[in-house]
Amino acid sequence: MGVKKLRPITPGQRFRIAPDFAGLTKKKPEKSLLVSVKRTGGRNNTGKMTMRYRGGGHKKRLRIIDFKRRKYNIPGVVKSIEYDPMRTAYIALLYYVDGEKAYILAPEGLKVGDKVLAGQDIAPEIGHALPLKAMPTGTMVHNIELHPGRGGAMARGAGASAQLIAKAEKYVTLKLPSGERRLVLGECMATVGTVSNSDHMNTVLGKAGRNRWLGRRPRVRGVAMNPVDHPMGGGEGKASGGHPRSRTGLYAKGQRTRNKKKYSQKLIISRRKK
Repeated sequence: MGVKKLRPITPGQRFRIAPDFAGLTKKKPEKSLLVSVKRTGGRNNTGKMTMRYRGGGHKKRLRIIDFKRRKYNIPGVVKSIEYDPMRTAYIALLYYVDGEKAYILAPEGLKVGDKVLAGQDIAPEIGHALPLKAMPTGTMVHNIELHPGRGGAMARGAGASAQLIAKAEKYVTLKLPSGERRLVLGECMATVGTVSNSDHMNTVLGKAGRNRWLGRRPRVRGVAMNPVDHPMGGGEGKASGGHPRSRTGLYAKGQRTRNKKKYSQKLIISRRKK
C-alpha cells in the first residue's frame, strides 16, 4: 500500500499525492457492523459553538471495531481489507468459525484468507492478540490496552506500533511511537504487528476543498486577528504577535501541560523526545 502522484490535469491535482488503495479488496462495508453518526459541527447541546473551524464534510457511517479481541481461541478468517472514513488505518473484516463477524484494525502484512486468533497461549504472529506478558521481548505491537478488559487505547493510527523492550514480574516496558517509555500491566492485551497504511503520512491533500470534504473549515491565524479576539492580534502591518500562545493566553511552546499528580505519572519511565 503506497501513494501515487497524479497527473496535473486540474490545478487541484498539481500537488496532490493520493493513497493508491492497492491492498483494499472490498468497496462496500458489512451492513451489520455499520452505525449512523450525527455530526455536531462543533456545537454543544444548546447549539452554541464550542469548537471553531469544524463543520460540513461528507456524510460518514461508523464501523464497529473490535478493540477488545475477547473471542479467545476461536479462529477468524480475514474476508476483506477495507477503507474506514473514520480513521487513518485500514480495517479487516473477520468471519469467525462460530458465525460471528467483526472488524479489527488491519496490521501491515495481513492478507485475505489469513487466520487470526486471540488468547493466552498462542503464537505471537501478525494479527494475533495476546497478553503482553506472553510475548517475547522485541515484539512490535499495536492496539494496546491500558487497563485489562477495556480494549485497546494506544498505537491505533496508521503506521503506529510500540515495541516491547523489557518484562518484569507484573509490568512490561513499552517504547511508544512518540519515544516515551512506560510501564503497562502484563495482563493487558495487544495485537502483534504494525498498523496498516503507513504511507498515510506522505499524502498531500492538494487543495482547500478536500479539507472541507473532511469537515474542516478554514483556520484563522491569531496574528491576523484584532487584540480583542486573540492575545497575538493587533499591531500595524506585521508588527504583532509576541510569544506564541492560545486564544485563552496559555503558552503554545515550551510550557509543560501534563498534570504531575496524574495517576499514570509513576508508570512513565522517560518522556517523549523534545
